[in-house]
Amino acid sequence: MEVTGNKKLRNLIVVGDRVLIKPVKHDTKSKGGLLLPPGYKEKEDVQSGYVIKVGPGYPIPMPTDDVDEPWKNTDEKVKYVPLQAKEGDLAIFMQKGAVEVIYDSEKYFIVPQNSILLLERDEELFE
Repeated sequence: MEVTGNKKLRNLIVVGDRVLIKPVKHDTKSKGGLLLPPGYKEKEDVQSGYVIKVGPGYPIPMPTDDVDEPWKNTDEKVKYVPLQAKEGDLAIFMQKGAVEVIYDSEKYFIVPQNSILLLERDEELFE
């Protein structure tokens, strides 16, 4: 599934155990009809947003052998434990661990996997 409609976002590579999240826009009015100041909901500890890109995961350390073995392939690729988050998931995350970035005039958060509290996934999107 492709949630990155913006062609520039396709060029971004998320590193390691991090996830790129586009925050959900919140209402500017309270339930009682009061106008809320800009950034009111952004000050909360817990935020929500949609996962746009996902990093490869946690790198698995390569075993180190002191013996040089001629049959062993020396240019082995790094292996990763994949992340639980997938593109298109709705993520509830702690803002304390997130880094806010502005890319192409849009606000995003780069969030480590351990700051994500909950994922909501619509399985029909992945069929």
